[in-house]
Amino acid sequence: MTRLSVNINKIATLRNARGGNNPDVVKVALDCERFGAEGITIHPRPDERHIRYQDAYDLKKVLTTEFNIEGNPEGSFITLVENIKPHQVTLVPDAVDAITSNAGWDTIKHQARLKELIQHFKSLGIRVSVFVDPNVKFVEAAATAGADRIELYTEPYAVQYHTNKQLAVKQYVEAASCAQGLGMGINAGHDLDLFNLNFLKSEIPFLDEVSIGHALICDALYYGLENTIQLYLRELK
Repeated sequence: MTRLSVNINKIATLRNARGGNNPDVVKVALDCERFGAEGITIHPRPDERHIRYQDAYDLKKVLTTEFNIEGNPEGSFITLVENIKPHQVTLVPDAVDAITSNAGWDTIKHQARLKELIQHFKSLGIRVSVFVDPNVKFVEAAATAGADRIELYTEPYAVQYHTNKQLAVKQYVEAASCAQGLGMGINAGHDLDLFNLNFLKSEIPFLDEVSIGHALICDALYYGLENTIQLYLRELK
C-alpha cells in the first residue's frame, strides 16, 4: 500500500505571513496524523521562509507516524538531520533561491558526494531517498551511490497528464521499474493532486510513498483538512 506523507510547508508559510503561531504547525501535523496521514514531510530551507529549524525539533518530539525531512544536504541541514534522526531524509538539489524544487539530482555528476552523504546518514539509522528525474541512468547511479529509495520528481508528469497521460507516465514507469529491479523503494512527489494521483498509482502499483503538500493544502481550503486527507487516501486505494 502506498503511504501518504503530508508536506506541511504551506502551513508554516501561512503562519509566518502574520507572525505568532497561528496556524500552529505542530498541531496541524498531529491533526494530519489523526485524520489518516501515514507520514509528515517538511522541507526546511536556509532562510526559514516557511518551516523553521525549530519546527523540526518540535515535531520530532510528538509525531507518531513516519517523519521525512527533505532538503539540500549542506551545512545546517546536515546538522539538523544528524540531531533529529528522522525516519527518512530525502536529498534534494535545491538552489538557495529556488521557490520550490524544480529538478532532480544528476546522480552521475554528483556520485561521489551523494555516496558520502548516503553512507553517513545510513550509519545513523536513517533511510535515505534521493530526488531524481525519471531517467533510468540517474536511477542506476542513485543505486550505485547506496540510496535506499528514489523520489521521482513528478512535476513534468503533472504538466503533461491532462494532454497525454500515457505519454506523461511512460518514463516514470520505466524509472520505477528500474529502481525496483535494483532493490530500491520508490517515492514520488511534486504537483501530485486529486486529478493525477490515482493514475500514477495504478501505473506504478509498487509505489511506496507519495509526498504531497501544496495541492493538498489548497484542496483543504474547500473540503476541510480531514476530508481532504481522506480523499487523497481514497485515490491511493
